[in-house]
Amino acid sequence: MADTISASGALDAVSVTLTVNGETRSIDIPPTVTLLDLLRERFHLTGAKKGCDQGQCGACTVMVDGRRVNSCLQLAVMKDGAEITTIEGLGTPDSLHPLQAAFVKHDAFQCGYCTPGQICSAAGMIAEGHATTAAEIRELMSGNLCRCGAYTNIVEAIEEVMGAERAPKLEAAE
Repeated sequence: MADTISASGALDAVSVTLTVNGETRSIDIPPTVTLLDLLRERFHLTGAKKGCDQGQCGACTVMVDGRRVNSCLQLAVMKDGAEITTIEGLGTPDSLHPLQAAFVKHDAFQCGYCTPGQICSAAGMIAEGHATTAAEIRELMSGNLCRCGAYTNIVEAIEEVMGAERAPKLEAAE
């Protein structure tokens, strides 16, 4: 990281390099810029939403090095060199990620504001491999709030994707 110091001695900008949705990007930013603000305001990736801006709602969830994080609580400079995946990097309109397709199939969204964070969190949760039941899914997804109350459908969508990912492993084991 290269720092520039102003005449007053204040830190002006820090050079940060991130791989965002497979594309390496470098930018000079003030050290106080959150990962969420960098993604939304500088990289124009507006899928992650600014909900509470306090890490309580999960609308800003993205994946950093494969782990789900609340991007509103992460300073971008702390993630220098990291691989960031946002909802925009999970699928395309022509080739939806399995979670995106399952959310559509199960009507697991209403207003849609929380949906990008829900899907990124679900992708991270599935990768963690800790959830095996609907109760565990609800617990592990509890950091992502849905004001519209689509929780039942969200859990059903996640269960469908988890079942599809487990099926080949079960068949191979038999």
